[in-house]
Amino acid sequence: MKYITFSLLFFLGGCALFKPSLHSQLEPLDMTFVEGGTFVMGDVIEEENDDSLPLHKVTLSDFYIGTFEVTYRQYDAFASATDRELPRDDGRGRGERAVIFVNWYDALEFCKAYGYRLPTEQEWEYAARSGGKEEIYAGTVDPDSLDYVARNKNNSGGYSFLVGTKEPNGLGLYDMSGNVAEYIGEYYPFYKTDPDSIDYYPLEERAMRAIRGGSFNQQDNVLRTYWRVGVLAELENHTIGFRCAVST
Repeated sequence: MKYITFSLLFFLGGCALFKPSLHSQLEPLDMTFVEGGTFVMGDVIEEENDDSLPLHKVTLSDFYIGTFEVTYRQYDAFASATDRELPRDDGRGRGERAVIFVNWYDALEFCKAYGYRLPTEQEWEYAARSGGKEEIYAGTVDPDSLDYVARNKNNSGGYSFLVGTKEPNGLGLYDMSGNVAEYIGEYYPFYKTDPDSIDYYPLEERAMRAIRGGSFNQQDNVLRTYWRVGVLAELENHTIGFRCAVST
C-alpha cells in the first residue's frame, strides 16, 4: 500500500514551520491483498448454527485486510498522536501483543487515521476462510488442527498474546481464529429466512456490533469462521481487539 502524507504549513514572522501529519506519526500496518469473489456465507460445515443461517451467496470486490491484529505498539502510537488515553494492559506488557480494552469507536477511529475502515462481516468471513473455502477454523478444515492455527482456551493463558505466533491461513493472515475476538464494521442481527434478500439493519439504528474469530479464553466452537457474537459498541474487554481493512 502506498501512503500519502500531508503537512500543514504555518507562516509565523516569515518563517515556515511544518506540523507533522498524523499519518507520519503512526506505526505502519502490514496489509494483505484479498482477491474478491463469490462464496457461500454462513455455517457451511454443519448447517446447525441458527445465527449463521440460512446459507447465502455473497460477492465481494478486491480489498486489503490487516495481516495481523492491531498491536499495542501500533495503537499506542495512534493514541499518543491523537491525545487519547492509552488502553490498559493488565501488566502483561504491550509491544507486539494484540491490543485489547478498546471499544468499537476506538477501533474505527484508529483505522480511519490510516484511511482505512473496519472490515465488513462478509469480508472478514471470506478472508478468514482463505478466500471463501469451507474452513471450520481460519487455516484448517481439520477440527483436530485448531491448536496449530489459533490461541484458544486449551493452549493459552488468560490474556492476549503476541500476534502471529500461530500458523497463518491460506491467504497469509494470522489469528483470524483465536488470540483476540475482532470488531466488525457493521452489525447484522440475523440472516433473513429468504437467502436472496438478506436483511441487514442500518448501522446507525443498532447499539450492537459484531465480533468475530473468538479469543484466547474461548472454546473451539466460538473460534469457528462462521460464528457470530453481538456486543455493545462501547464494550472495552480483555478479549476483544480488531484489524483494519480497505477497499482497492
